[in-house]
Formats: sequence, C-alpha cells, structure tokens
Amino acid sequence: MKLRYLHTMVRVLDLEKSMAFFALLGLRETRRIESEAGRFTLVFMAPEGQEDCPVELTWNWDGDAGLPSDSRHFGHLAYQVEDIYALCQRLMEAGVVINRPPRDGHMAFVRSPDNVSIELLQAGAPLAPAEPWASMPNTGHW
Repeated sequence: MKLRYLHTMVRVLDLEKSMAFFALLGLRETRRIESEAGRFTLVFMAPEGQEDCPVELTWNWDGDAGLPSDSRHFGHLAYQVEDIYALCQRLMEAGVVINRPPRDGHMAFVRSPDNVSIELLQAGAPLAPAEPWASMPNTGHW
C-alpha cells in the first residue's frame, strides 16, 4: 500500500499574523481555499521548491474558543534551515521568542502566534557555538 504525505494542518486565531510568522521562516502561500458555506479559509504555505510539503493554516471566520492553547498535544513542525543563527536572529528581531535557543548550533524551538511548536534544525553539521545563543537560557517551553 502506497502512502503519500499531503500536509500538516494547524488552526490559527489570526490568519494574517500567522501567515507573517511562517513567512519569516521562509514559507510562502501556495494555495488558498475560501469556504463561504463553511465559514473558513485554508491557506497552504511551503518553502520555495517544496510546494508538495505545506503547512495548512485553517482559520475559522467566527473564531475558535480553543485558541491559543498550549498545543503541546500537537507535537511540532520541523524545518531544516541553512543558517540557524541567522534565522533565529531574524525571528528575534521580529519579536518572536526563541524558546529553546540554538546553543548547540544545531537545534532551536520557537512558537507561532497560535502556540504551535516549531523545531528548527541546522542543515549539515552543527555550527560552532556562538553568542548570544551559547549562553541564552530557555524561555517557557516548546
């Protein structure tokens, strides 16, 4: 039996804010579905060249009383990045909390505006430890 990955879906409270967050990671909108009858919007976002592996942002027009929640039951999304330090710096400058800094030059965790845990993994070998990351403590949980 053949299986093909389609996408990961996360519910979002503020579509524009969530899209802006994923854009900071380097994802772009690849497809959008608006359902007047269902009163929801689906926005698919993926890294360039990887349109077949999107995250689906589901926004219910009438709100979602369960958001934002801790979402730890969800697990996390994981993305491999070219330069974990540069990406974490860009995220931090945009006001994103680096929950688990890349002290090891290999792995970091952040959370989306809807508390979705995002793992960032350095492509290839870990980068050499560098400040401010090497001495930065964890913030919250991921």
